[in-house]
Amino acid sequence: MTSASSASSASKLTKAAPFHPSSEQDEWWRSGVIYQVYPRSFADANGDGIGDMKGIASRLEYLRGIGVDAVWISPFYPSPQKDAGYDVSDYCDVEPMFGNLRDADDLIERAHELGLKVIFDLVPNHTSDQHPWFQRALAAEPGSYERDWYIFRDIDPENPDTPPNNWESVFGNSAWSKTPNEDQWYLHLFDSSQPDLNWNKQAVREAFLDILRFWLDRGVDGFRVDVAHGLVKADGLPDAKMTTREMAGDGMATQTSPYWDQDGVHEIYPEWRKLLDTYPGDRAMVAEAWVEPYSRIARYVRPNEFHQAFNFSFLDAPWDASFLAKCIRETYEANDIVGAPATWVLSNHDVIRPATRLALDPKHLVSQLAEAVPEPDPVVGAHRARAASTLMLGLPGSGYLYQGEELGLPEVLDLDDASREDPIFIRTAGERLGRDGCRVPIPWVKDAPSYGFGKNDNSWLPQPECFGDIAVDQQEGDPNSALELYRTLLRVRRERGLGSGSLDFIEPAELTASADDSIADDSGLLIFDVSSEAGTTRVVLNTGTTPWRIPDNARVLVSSWPGVTDSVLTDCAVWLALD
Repeated sequence: MTSASSASSASKLTKAAPFHPSSEQDEWWRSGVIYQVYPRSFADANGDGIGDMKGIASRLEYLRGIGVDAVWISPFYPSPQKDAGYDVSDYCDVEPMFGNLRDADDLIERAHELGLKVIFDLVPNHTSDQHPWFQRALAAEPGSYERDWYIFRDIDPENPDTPPNNWESVFGNSAWSKTPNEDQWYLHLFDSSQPDLNWNKQAVREAFLDILRFWLDRGVDGFRVDVAHGLVKADGLPDAKMTTREMAGDGMATQTSPYWDQDGVHEIYPEWRKLLDTYPGDRAMVAEAWVEPYSRIARYVRPNEFHQAFNFSFLDAPWDASFLAKCIRETYEANDIVGAPATWVLSNHDVIRPATRLALDPKHLVSQLAEAVPEPDPVVGAHRARAASTLMLGLPGSGYLYQGEELGLPEVLDLDDASREDPIFIRTAGERLGRDGCRVPIPWVKDAPSYGFGKNDNSWLPQPECFGDIAVDQQEGDPNSALELYRTLLRVRRERGLGSGSLDFIEPAELTASADDSIADDSGLLIFDVSSEAGTTRVVLNTGTTPWRIPDNARVLVSSWPGVTDSVLTDCAVWLALD
């Protein structure tokens, strides 16, 4: 509790000038909340230990009950599964382990019956090495039309083991491998089983327009585009001047790399946008573009390109109110210029779950798991994850949730080596642990095989014992649970019009009182007002150590942690009604 004097001074706030205007357009993607389903790990209908399309369809009512507007489904296409489906061998079918095309059609139909939009994942940077396009290229001669679909380079006879340049694979080691008969090198920015397509070739561009049509004709409402910033490489494929790790540590603009965020990618997406605009129902695309600075991200959401682009700088932000405020400010400053909504995200299938990540010691605070990290305090992690989501869902724009985020699932840090399947782990011989820990099948029922994920205990990744107590059936109806918090957040977000409202930052007033009675600029407070026809909602996040007194004229709509009535404590966020 705070003293009366500190409560009084803590309530002294001065309102800044309007910062982000309300949206005058009502397309669903401008303010919608989208839930990501990772098919392998969501729901297993046939009992083989791997999630599938029928399993997803059987749980759509659950998603509708949470209050999301759409579901994004990660790749389910035919694939050798060297990278969990992101190595596609046929873009216009369904991998048998997940079902068939009829199952996909049924899923789309059922989602639409429930009022849910459906977004499918599209992987245009690379294919599987088993895709007929690449197999055809391998069967053809160097320099042929078929090989020109991919990026091949000749082997230097004087240095046959030296790759064409120094580019690194995202998954570790060189981005070049030799063809099976060793007549050329081929480029793969990811695993060697994922050769990069040559997007300078018109036939490749036309093939993907046909793929888009195939799924749009079947009723899909949009696409999440994998590695949207990587399709075009710098002319001549020059050496990179810095390693991937050096670039990340130095915070350089992403386009400094010769294989990321090249200007040529922006010649591709206007064709896609033009095609989507010919279909009814506000079809939409979201870019997975790990790009810096914000001004470069905004180029992807200009009026003739993507509708959304994930805000990964926000996802990567440390648990610091000032840093988060900077991310939010710069996002709106960049996106408002091009008339695009902000697209907020805290987790996905590639990053450490926030209930673990946000509690890590700063020296271990990375988005992806490299080496082993100490187990963080689970209570701190739970508080911060709930507060971060309360902050995120209070921001105007669109929001993305990753399956299990609404349950407060932690990262599974102690998977044994034999269970791991991520190519990051395999290509680095275990030096980098990879992403398996955020992909463990989610729990539905505590006292059921595989916690209700499937009919048996044979889930493709082992589930930890702690999942039982945070299964869906244990949280439903419990007002203090993470699940019910999310349901409340999404309901109030809709009622208060937060997704399309205007935003005003609120700064702590100048205070000259003693330290005990003041809130300094580094207080750990982030405060903003979102205004809509429903009234003004104040969002308060406290990452500091001093409680913030809730003004007497404010009504608590929702708090990230139960029981908040008069003060916002450390690692807590609240929404307040000021009307």
